Amino acid sequence: MSVLITLITFVIMLVILVVAHELGHFITAKARGVTVLEFGIGFPPRIWGIKRGGTIYSINALPLGGFVKLAGEEDPRVPGSLAGKGYGTRILVLSAGSLMNLLLPLILFSVAFMLPHNIITAPVTIETVAVGSPAEATGMKVGDTILSINGKTINNIADVQRLTLLHLGQQITVEVKHQDGTSEFIKIVPRWKPPAGQGAMGIVTRSGENPVITRVSEPFWRAVPLGFQECVETLILFKNEIVRWIIGATTPQVTGPVGMAELTGEVVKAGISPLMEFAAFISINLGIINLLPLPALDGGRIAFVLLEMVRGGRRISPRTEGLVHLIGFLLLIALILVVTYGDIINIVTTGSAIP
Repeated sequence: MSVLITLITFVIMLVILVVAHELGHFITAKARGVTVLEFGIGFPPRIWGIKRGGTIYSINALPLGGFVKLAGEEDPRVPGSLAGKGYGTRILVLSAGSLMNLLLPLILFSVAFMLPHNIITAPVTIETVAVGSPAEATGMKVGDTILSINGKTINNIADVQRLTLLHLGQQITVEVKHQDGTSEFIKIVPRWKPPAGQGAMGIVTRSGENPVITRVSEPFWRAVPLGFQECVETLILFKNEIVRWIIGATTPQVTGPVGMAELTGEVVKAGISPLMEFAAFISINLGIINLLPLPALDGGRIAFVLLEMVRGGRRISPRTEGLVHLIGFLLLIALILVVTYGDIINIVTTGSAIP
């Protein structure tokens, strides 16, 4: 039964995120006079469809995404075509899906704060201080308890990790309580690429025993600003993680649909509020990834519009552009299948698809 609940929850979450994305394309296309041929959930083959107002609304067999099929996406000669519109309209329509995925988390995070959720409080104590690390240089000591970072109260180890990753390369103020009972504010700069096993500040922490669990919920007027702040911080964390990939501080962990479903099952156990936060995080990832300038993605199509602008209005031929996007789509499906295969192998060998 738990597996069934996980699958149903995962599919519902995915459908909501996909519908939000495609609604962005759909609404802006309709508003700008572009003919919408099909609004599809999932990828073909088609299971069911109905035609209303010249648009086919369909449900398709592969529940890994969705699409809005617009008239003349690459060919301006088609009546009501997207390609026949001006640069501004084309970029707006193509980017609207990702913008919806970046706006939706504001609602999801806000609702997550309004719903009753648990806050785990356990003292965070420094267990080791690495030799030659920023922590050692600034006077942090084994046994110190971390009370706050940049004025934000530390409830648990997750708070320390999050606030540290948010401010990599920036000076932060850490309030610590020494074993003699005195407190001190220490200024320290977390490193982008620390030596293996040291961490950004050069400390290893542990949680105190007997954590206190508090059930809280925020009123609307507090939840919305908190939701906005959470969106901004998630984008910063996403940016910082990409930078860490580039400089070799960490390696990307790729998870496919099977792994995502497993993660969803773990989050479901924690409650509705964490599930909302998880959906918001996935939505932000979808929004950013779709803006990457890769064929078949929205960013790839926007790249062709920008290329046309640079070329003074000279278009790449519709056939060539369509072929590039088709190849990109096939490679994307192949990548999904490869990652899914890897998830399944991980389950067989380790019992979990999560790396």
